[in-house]
Amino acid sequence: MACTREVAFGVNLIGNDGAAPADEASLAGWAPLGLRTTLSAHDVEKDPLADMLPAVDDGGREHRPSGSRYVLAARRGGVEDGLRHPVPAGALVPRVTYRVTGWVAVHVQSGGGEHAGGESHVVRVSLHVDDGGDGGECRVLDCGAVYAGVAGGWVEIKGAFRLKETPRGATAVHVHGAPAGVGVKVMDLRVFAADRKARFRQLKEKTDKVRKRDVVLKFSGGAGAGVEATASIPGAAVRVVQMDNVFPLGTCINGSVIQDPNFVDFFTNNFDWAVFENELKWYWTEAQRGQLNYRDADALLDFCDRHGKPARGHCIFWAVDGSVQQWIKDLSRDDLASAVRGRLAGLLSRYAGRFPHYDVNNEMLHGRFYRDRLGDDAAALMFREAARLDPGAQLFVNDYNVECANDPNATPEKYIELIDALRRGGAAVRGVGIQGHVSNPSGEVICDALDKLAASTGLPVWITELDVSEPDVSLRADDLEVVLREAYAHPAVAGVVLWGFMQGRMWRQDASLVDADGTVNEAGQRLVNLRREWTSDARGTIDGDGHFTFRGYHGTYVVQVSTATEKMLKTFTVDKGDTSLVLDMEI
Repeated sequence: MACTREVAFGVNLIGNDGAAPADEASLAGWAPLGLRTTLSAHDVEKDPLADMLPAVDDGGREHRPSGSRYVLAARRGGVEDGLRHPVPAGALVPRVTYRVTGWVAVHVQSGGGEHAGGESHVVRVSLHVDDGGDGGECRVLDCGAVYAGVAGGWVEIKGAFRLKETPRGATAVHVHGAPAGVGVKVMDLRVFAADRKARFRQLKEKTDKVRKRDVVLKFSGGAGAGVEATASIPGAAVRVVQMDNVFPLGTCINGSVIQDPNFVDFFTNNFDWAVFENELKWYWTEAQRGQLNYRDADALLDFCDRHGKPARGHCIFWAVDGSVQQWIKDLSRDDLASAVRGRLAGLLSRYAGRFPHYDVNNEMLHGRFYRDRLGDDAAALMFREAARLDPGAQLFVNDYNVECANDPNATPEKYIELIDALRRGGAAVRGVGIQGHVSNPSGEVICDALDKLAASTGLPVWITELDVSEPDVSLRADDLEVVLREAYAHPAVAGVVLWGFMQGRMWRQDASLVDADGTVNEAGQRLVNLRREWTSDARGTIDGDGHFTFRGYHGTYVVQVSTATEKMLKTFTVDKGDTSLVLDMEI
């Protein structure tokens, strides 16, 4: 049932709005977590790290904390110790997404002073919800996590959460995470309801600038046209229909789902690209040493060819130990190096020119299997060899949680560091993959990650494995729209691929767009509606100057002109550009 309670969007629920407290001892509602933890309030202008506060964000916008004071939690005894701020009873409304934003830093007191150590430590924000039971049950929701360096200054922390039902007990925001002996500083922390409808309106305006262009079709009778044909052009009826969009949507497929007519029908009608769920991975193509199996990948590639769908190559290697087959783990260093070269040569020679993209070494932010055994240059070598063997393929890094702000090992900054290191090693990184396995996504958090990746790498970004897990299909539809609109409105994003869409045939539960019997659910209909919204269809008449003007999404079009004497069909392409596209059309 939809919530009918009124929601005050943008209002900070913990009252810590950045105003300076009346006296220096005031903690603005913060209380200590931990038996030994002590809290104190301080003037930010006197903080040694104040000069490190950024003046602008990655988009060039003014971006500083509005507060003039911060609270320090010192003498912490462990990672759960820190500080807490209550959320007023009844303030949190079920089914509403709440954003959390603020600034944090760490503080170490030692013989070397506050900047001693130089280490980075994880700082977390979480919401603790007392369910009111006799057993003292408490739910903990992650609301953001970052690495803060002892000498690195203040870091912005952000995240989001959503409740399924009204809390029966007390709720509070906790800030914690760094090890014992490390102080945690908090400034300008806010919890507020996100107005998704307002965000969507902003994104529609942004999309119009990023994905559309003014087009002028100039019609003439041509060299061989008679007087009557030329005279009939003004006032002639025009219909312009977009045939495809240059921004692709795709989905993963496997050998089972392509046998299901309901799957194939939705796939062929709503998706432009594909990716193989498992069939190209090394543990599938060579489960046992020397026993190669490309039959399944060949069958899927044939299926894609029949339906005119390009396929991403996922993946050549997988960096996470748990996804490496045992026979590879048993190899010596020299044999492993030889096997890696054999995998590259075998796969990329066989499929040269067939896969436009390759995820080269999947999830390097979360695994180091090959780098630990072959050295830090192993990953760059994979890219160098892949580029040599299939120079036309676009080579990607690919990882998860980068867009979520809740995984300190997968921040945009750490992803950028990885890409920079690969490039220094000669890796031809040509694309950035963020997987998009999300729950309750925050559009602003996603946009922030995209901004940082685009500004620092200059590379196109693809969302490569999107699925939205939410049992309530109506909320799932809203969540899906959040991700798709953020992606489509961002100029750095070049495509989105879903990690499946059919109930019972997906890696994650409660993420389907199509029920098992082929019925398109509310989330699936939202996808269909967005595709329709992002497809141009213009009608009208040619003006007295022989022109027809419209504004359309980038892609391929067909125009039909009906004059008194004949009908004409022509195709044309609207590509990116800041000025009007003027095309001559002869009738």
